Amino acid sequence: MFEPLEICVMLGGPSGEREVSLQSGAAVADALRGLGHRVSEIDPVDKEFRLPQNTDIVFLALHGTYGEDGTMQAKLDALGVPYTGCGEAVSRLAFDKVAAKQACAGRGIATANDCVVDDPGAGLPGGLELPLVLKPVCQGSSIGLEFVESAAAWPSGLAKSLEGGGRVLVEERIEGREVTVGIVGGQPLPVIEITPKRGAYDYANKYTAGATEYTCPAEFDEEATRRIQCAGEQALFAVGGGNCARVDFIVRADGEPVFLEVNTLPGMTETSLLPKAAAASGTSFAKLCQWLVELAVEHPPLAATG
Repeated sequence: MFEPLEICVMLGGPSGEREVSLQSGAAVADALRGLGHRVSEIDPVDKEFRLPQNTDIVFLALHGTYGEDGTMQAKLDALGVPYTGCGEAVSRLAFDKVAAKQACAGRGIATANDCVVDDPGAGLPGGLELPLVLKPVCQGSSIGLEFVESAAAWPSGLAKSLEGGGRVLVEERIEGREVTVGIVGGQPLPVIEITPKRGAYDYANKYTAGATEYTCPAEFDEEATRRIQCAGEQALFAVGGGNCARVDFIVRADGEPVFLEVNTLPGMTETSLLPKAAAASGTSFAKLCQWLVELAVEHPPLAATG
């Protein structure tokens, strides 16, 4: 039996993922209260906050810039308060899709051919084959995600993606099955396959009820499943490690997982992907929240990342 703690749940915040974060934080706060913890909630919408006195731990349910890019982690490190997820340096690196890809490629993990564009007037990149995937270098929740099928669609696709940030990562589109694997406390969770009913897994399909089918555990054989899980572990290690993350891949027809991104603060509603994977392994939402709290107390992210 665990000892009740003073836990501050941070939710909302000023990023474009505010609404999703509010949902995650509300679900986490309810679960922790149900476990007997003393829970307060803070919405740092103006980037200023004051933790309640005697706070033992902060449960980060923030997403996107400020909450997931290392900024909040650095503030909490300065206060000496442990928190869930990954440390400041890992969060900052993983949030930058280019830096994360480079780190993973350096570990031998497959990645798509790419380039970075920051000029709205740039022409179609030479050396990359259509179709292309465009995404802001530092954004989450598929904000700014665009698909360019033809040269004629390039200018509008680039303009829309640039609205999500100052730089756009342009990648050759990889054909295969989209999957995600959660890593909690160094343990890979069951793989989830993501299948939009129509189109790609963009913001609308991600957050519209019934628009996407999720298969967990994904229907891969044991060898392929372990290969995906190992790639997830390697990707988290490549960006510096942490107590919790979710890693996304496209799995080619030959079984090779091609890295997409590392999410250091995955969604935490009861229907989010990390909780789905935990549930498939027999871990309830409340137990998952407790697990993340215990990891933060026993292995603070700052110490975990050196």
